[in-house]
Amino acid sequence: MSSHLHRRQFIRNTSAALALTALKTHGMNISAPALNRRVALIGTGWYGKSDLFRLMQVAPVEVVALCDVDKHQLESAADMVSQRQQNHKRPALYSDYKKLLTEQKPDIVLIGTPDHWHALITIEAIRAGAHVYVQKPISVDVMEGEAMLAAARKYNRVVQVGTQRRSTPHLIDAKKNIVDAGLLGKVSHVDMCCYYHMRNNGNPAVQQVPDFFDYEMWTGPAPLRPYDGLPHVRWWRTFMEYGNGIVGDMCVHMLDAVRWLLNLGWPKSVTSTGGIYVDKTGKSNISDTQTAVFEFDELDCVWQHRSWGTPSDPEYP
Repeated sequence: MSSHLHRRQFIRNTSAALALTALKTHGMNISAPALNRRVALIGTGWYGKSDLFRLMQVAPVEVVALCDVDKHQLESAADMVSQRQQNHKRPALYSDYKKLLTEQKPDIVLIGTPDHWHALITIEAIRAGAHVYVQKPISVDVMEGEAMLAAARKYNRVVQVGTQRRSTPHLIDAKKNIVDAGLLGKVSHVDMCCYYHMRNNGNPAVQQVPDFFDYEMWTGPAPLRPYDGLPHVRWWRTFMEYGNGIVGDMCVHMLDAVRWLLNLGWPKSVTSTGGIYVDKTGKSNISDTQTAVFEFDELDCVWQHRSWGTPSDPEYP
């Protein structure tokens, strides 16, 4: 498992409330006014900043450090954080997350990196003594997820994954007052779906890496692709080297919500079929069409996605 991990040498909208609840149940009363928890964000893109700024709204924390391999993105995030901190203090800035963990020793680490970095950073943060909120999906594959879970249990740390549907108010209400109340009766089939165009599928030319971006560090444990533009501006999601495509981007949300709403355990089996059936001209290697069946006892959950075609409602693609 360790060799697999080293292949190569909190919280948008109401999700913060769930995170705070979990921290309290593990003996970490983050809401106590006298305890301003030291927070660090690793990966300062849109999602990472959304998680961090929501946490700053709902809990007494001090953002002590930010880490990113894009200097422009890092500086911009630091300016935004200093504007939002009550003391207007500018956090320490890092390009190396290990150095951040060693020098700052944060209480909480938020991870907003692409999927291929989730496992290594989470395990290092746990070993450094931090609780962790990591964006979905938890990891690139099951073995990485199991290693993260083992680390959290060994060091008694809280690790939460950003599948925000479980803390969405109308879904919480629906679970309590409709599903758990038995108004749906026996559910024997669930359809889950997502239709959107493959993100940025194209053929950008290979180019020189800009001096403000550390492409080697960004790539980390993943295979090093020829540089053809800033990958962290959505481009990375279209490559299996860094994640799980639309299944890892969207299915993880929907299936998690279904399992939670219906109190399901693990599926007995999973089968899937799909591929790049429509747009074969771009560099992207994730499926543009896919169906997956998650078989539970007396219940099938069927996922399907396509990233082509015309939206039925042009105002909501």
